[in-house]
Amino acid sequence: QVQLVESGGGLVQAGGSLRLSCAPSGRSFGSYTMGWFRQAPGKEREFVAAITLSVGRTSYADFVKGRFTISRDNAKNTMSLQMNSLKTEDTAVYYCARSRVTWQATKTINDYDLWGQGTQVTVSS
Repeated sequence: QVQLVESGGGLVQAGGSLRLSCAPSGRSFGSYTMGWFRQAPGKEREFVAAITLSVGRTSYADFVKGRFTISRDNAKNTMSLQMNSLKTEDTAVYYCARSRVTWQATKTINDYDLWGQGTQVTVSS
């Protein structure tokens, strides 16, 4: 059974940076699209960014464009989310997820069928 394992969360001041990573246990990412979502207390889980693993197409939520960058290293079998210029409103649990949609960097949460356990990102003012 493949599991997704996130790492890299933590506490940072507003304006700072963090880098999240995601790796599958026991298997490669294959050709699946991979994404990041986040969920703040009392709010629904929302899309952050996604990347197709075959040709590297990316998509972003409007609220992170220009600040966050999603990338993948197929040789190392990892996916990352570089988060710069963090804001207090970016505070949330961030989840790595896998989608069976391979041809586009889908933003639709229902397209994702495998989730990591989440990593906490806290941005202080």
